[in-house]
Amino acid sequence: MLLPSKIPNTVLGLLAGVAVVVSAHAEPRGYLETVNRHTTLTSTVADNGDLNPYAVVVAPVSAGKVEKGDVLVDNFNNVANLQGTGTTIIGYRPSTKQTYLFAKIPVNLAQCPGGVGLSTAMTMLKTGWVIVGSTPSKDGTTATKGDGCLLVLDPNGNLVSAWSGPTINDPWGNMAVVDDGAHVILFVSMAGFDVPSPRVIDPATRLPVVVHKATVLRLELSIAAGKPPQMVSQTVIADGFAQRADVDNFLLGPTGLALGRDNTLYVTDGLDNVITAIPDATTRTTSAGVGRIVTQGGLLSWPLAMTWTPDGHLLVCNGKDGRVVEVDPVAGKQIYARWLNTNQAQSPPGNGNLFGIAMAPDSSGIYYVMDDVNTLMKEAR
Repeated sequence: MLLPSKIPNTVLGLLAGVAVVVSAHAEPRGYLETVNRHTTLTSTVADNGDLNPYAVVVAPVSAGKVEKGDVLVDNFNNVANLQGTGTTIIGYRPSTKQTYLFAKIPVNLAQCPGGVGLSTAMTMLKTGWVIVGSTPSKDGTTATKGDGCLLVLDPNGNLVSAWSGPTINDPWGNMAVVDDGAHVILFVSMAGFDVPSPRVIDPATRLPVVVHKATVLRLELSIAAGKPPQMVSQTVIADGFAQRADVDNFLLGPTGLALGRDNTLYVTDGLDNVITAIPDATTRTTSAGVGRIVTQGGLLSWPLAMTWTPDGHLLVCNGKDGRVVEVDPVAGKQIYARWLNTNQAQSPPGNGNLFGIAMAPDSSGIYYVMDDVNTLMKEAR
């Protein structure tokens, strides 16, 4: 019998899915089987009609409008339901069950190529600053998309600055963050490089053309007391991920980013239905390409955003069904899957309804959004 380290990574990915079936009832399945209570927390539709919730972020501090533990959710669509045109961030306060408007950003910004369409790339720092990605469009498709930018907001939701440039092209996936206050490292996936209109079809697949140019960008920031974050350096630490336009979903590209305790960055690539690992993420000076395969196929079905469990497993939202999948990234093993959205109007149930996900600070459950009904949810113990 070959040792696991001697088995090709592609085979390990396939075996991960099989292991779930064989041993699901013989081994503990981790965090997901401890949460089974759905709670609807709030509508995520803004006062201007923005909808289609994407990012889910839990506030690490109290600052400005925000109380520690508040959940921030941004909207990707405007009132006409055009993708890449949402400009609002909603806040939900678990302590009082109140919902408030955190930010409403102008649609057109000279410093943000293409305008504003808020994506899953969002975080709140320990200093109170909020950084959110824009992946904009004029007509709801990639035919008119801009390169976008990263927007810096103060704790009251006011726009302070925007970062753009040749390494920033449609910030897309949920951010991984290392934050000690004065110094911050951000990881953001970029999924817009040379993506054509969804009308450009690959004759072999009869789908929009796939371009293998998506990247993961590491940004290093410096924050002086009372001053907004300043970008110190940018490094592309991974590239070559699949990306393409999509009529229903606007853009498909690497979405989930999660930094492990051993300095490994885990990345979901939905088009290839895989989770990969980038070693030495905070220190490497060159690109690792797409990294090594951690797990592929099995219970994964277009993996999107990710978050950590207290025991070091990954929870991964599926984009093509309404399940979240628990993965042991060290063993490369898929543990368990739970249905969060079972809307029968889609096939499979919940197809296209999940996106952002975040762990509650006390580990009592997970926050997630349901795009089909524009709500923030909690799956709790």
